[in-house]
Amino acid sequence: MTEKKKSPAGTYDVIVVGGGAAGLSAALVLGRARLRTLVVDAGEPRNTPSEHMQGYLTRDGMAPAEFLALGREEITRYGVELVRDRVIDVSRDGAGAGDASFAVRLAGGEDARARRLVVTTGLRDELPAVPGVAERFGRDVLHCPFCHGWEVRDEPFGVLAAGPQSVHQALMVSRWSADVRLFLHTVAEEELSDDDLRRLASAGVGVVPGEVAGLRIEDDRLTGVRLADGATHDRTVVFVAPKAVPQTGLMERLGAEFQETPFGAYPVVDPTGRTTVPGVWTAGNAMGFAEQVVHAASGGYRAATAIVGDLLMSDLDTAVAE
Repeated sequence: MTEKKKSPAGTYDVIVVGGGAAGLSAALVLGRARLRTLVVDAGEPRNTPSEHMQGYLTRDGMAPAEFLALGREEITRYGVELVRDRVIDVSRDGAGAGDASFAVRLAGGEDARARRLVVTTGLRDELPAVPGVAERFGRDVLHCPFCHGWEVRDEPFGVLAAGPQSVHQALMVSRWSADVRLFLHTVAEEELSDDDLRRLASAGVGVVPGEVAGLRIEDDRLTGVRLADGATHDRTVVFVAPKAVPQTGLMERLGAEFQETPFGAYPVVDPTGRTTVPGVWTAGNAMGFAEQVVHAASGGYRAATAIVGDLLMSDLDTAVAE
């Protein structure tokens, strides 16, 4: 794999910002379509804490790092360039060859131009400030039962209430274990609706009031949840719903339109990931909270095919006008 420390000067057909599943998938399609493509990757994938990824057909159980390494190797077969750097600014700029309309500034000091952009900057997880949660996240502190439920099935689960989605999370994880307790933490019992209580009881989920002071760790294993009053509940797995913080700075600079969701504000997009900024697409967690790896790869593919058609029609229209 050819990986550059700095991007060469010049104009690309497409610059892909972000080298996760969405960005690499887009780059693969763009490279195969013979478009000059640059991927700028800061090397901070969201799923770094996880040892394996699940639910991706033929890739079930693969380590995320291995998945990305294979993806990087594949895109270089088609002439796609990859640079380890961070995009710190982007603007619409009509200067340059052809219909180049974007100027991209990298943290390393290099500049590049592109006719189209794919922004796949994802999001970051903001975890509750409970001792042990961040340290164990991705190991025995988990967030997604579809990603990890099978591997921890039938173990005693705890669910740490971290917001309005916690009741739903506790109900969902009961599919994988009959021993589930919802720790209300900073949520008052009276905040639970009658429907919440009925569903929790029907699912066999126990409700534990009181603030969580920390996790009990023994021999590098989670063994319990400790409350502020000193009581400890034996648990070997804790689920938590992190606060999603979309990485939307570049989209904001470009003037994209956003829509509010229960998980933050995300760009308004069409089915291909095209944003309201002409020439800019997005995919993966940059366009929504619930995009798993397989969805991100699919979104990158859709965005790339749309861009191939968009650039072709632009070139044909320019040729006709001349």
